[in-house]
Amino acid sequence: MPYVSVKVTGGCEAPTHNQKKQIIQGITELLTTVLQKDPATTMVLIEEVAMDNWGIAGKTTTERRIDQNGK
Repeated sequence: MPYVSVKVTGGCEAPTHNQKKQIIQGITELLTTVLQKDPATTMVLIEEVAMDNWGIAGKTTTERRIDQNGK
């Protein structure tokens, strides 16, 4: 029973309902094709993480977006 966890930034950058559906379907199809896993037992979890709770290179994602966009 495969279990795949996908973490993405939430808030204004969060994936839409349709995008989440596509991610779940795509990962399920990938594991079925590559590892011959049964789609009925393949679990995919999408977790949205607040941008202030996600850090890269010592800065939160919020800070990095401000730096990149000049806002």
